[in-house]
Amino acid sequence: MPRPRKWRKVCSLPDSDQFGPLNSKMEQNDIVVMTVDEYETIRLIDLEGFTQEECAKQMNIARTTVQGMYTDARLKLAESLVNGKVLRIKGGDYKLCDSSDKTCFGEGCRRHMHGKSVT
Repeated sequence: MPRPRKWRKVCSLPDSDQFGPLNSKMEQNDIVVMTVDEYETIRLIDLEGFTQEECAKQMNIARTTVQGMYTDARLKLAESLVNGKVLRIKGGDYKLCDSSDKTCFGEGCRRHMHGKSVT
């Protein structure tokens, strides 16, 4: 029996969940799907400047898991940009942090940046 997947802690959902060329026909073959947890690795590592170890701690998962998700997410970004495909962000194995989660208010948490709650 396979080990159950561990939920990845995500601070917030993206403000926009679809990106791509404005002249896209939106056929099924022209869509790349990135999971919310893959998006979170891109946000934490590339935007917030976290190391993979810091990202893993923030998301409450192993560094090797972050490494794999980050690699997959970058490949999906490249496929969207280079091949002109629409990128959609949806799904994944994640749980949003909430106000009772004292470990989620670190420097990478979008929900409580600058002392204000982001919803």
